Amino acid sequence: MAEPRLSFKEMCAKFDVTPRTLRYYEYIELLQPEREGRSRWYGPREIARMTLILRGRKFGFQLEEIRQWLLIYEQDGTDAQMRTWIEMANRQLVELAEQRKQLDETIDELQSLRDQTIASLDS
Repeated sequence: MAEPRLSFKEMCAKFDVTPRTLRYYEYIELLQPEREGRSRWYGPREIARMTLILRGRKFGFQLEEIRQWLLIYEQDGTDAQMRTWIEMANRQLVELAEQRKQLDETIDELQSLRDQTIASLDS
């Protein structure tokens, strides 16, 4: 049985990305679809890579970090990729915790200012 392949349009729809985004991911070599004339076809490898790319973006990783991480799998295999993933995740968790702290402080400040404004209106 032939492996499933998605067209360019199907790939955009499946992952809810714009054509520009998909072309950019190809340009920076995150994805390498098969080409038949002007058509692009995305097989299981590219579909899996796209899933990982979008997951990495959701977690706040830069595209270059994701590209390097995907390259590790091709060059050194799964163990090296998983070890690198752990290091990347640890760094990102620190960054996200700092962002959370800053957001909490901003929310507290905004609530305080709002409460002060309400109190001044009531007096």
